[in-house]
Amino acid sequence: MSFVRQLSLAFPGQGLHEITQEIVATVAQAGVAEGLCTLFIRHTSASLTIQENAAPEAREDLEAWMNRLVPEDDPLYTHTEEGPDDMPSHIKAALTDSSLAIPILEGQLALGTWQGIFVWEHRRRKGSRQIVVHVA
Repeated sequence: MSFVRQLSLAFPGQGLHEITQEIVATVAQAGVAEGLCTLFIRHTSASLTIQENAAPEAREDLEAWMNRLVPEDDPLYTHTEEGPDDMPSHIKAALTDSSLAIPILEGQLALGTWQGIFVWEHRRRKGSRQIVVHVA
């Protein structure tokens, strides 16, 4: 059995935005006791990650670190049509993940105690992102 849903989720802009509850609800709809949940984000300027979900400072530190690693307005960027955060967002997405695979055990995602699922939005503007959820 295979179960697929596409979620369209809106985000206020750059940062790590938790989507664990949306994914948990989608997995529950699938009704799979043991299997695998695969997530795929359909964008080149945002990514997916599993990260600390208890302390917001961890997410803030990750965002600050990534912005230092990949700064805006680098004079070597040639892809700049959509603004100063455009090329950095593509680099950040290339350094992170566009998909995740999470085991399902006893009908639940096998996440650790402090793990949450996040969309890492690399653009400053708000907007929606599409995430494909496949459960098998």
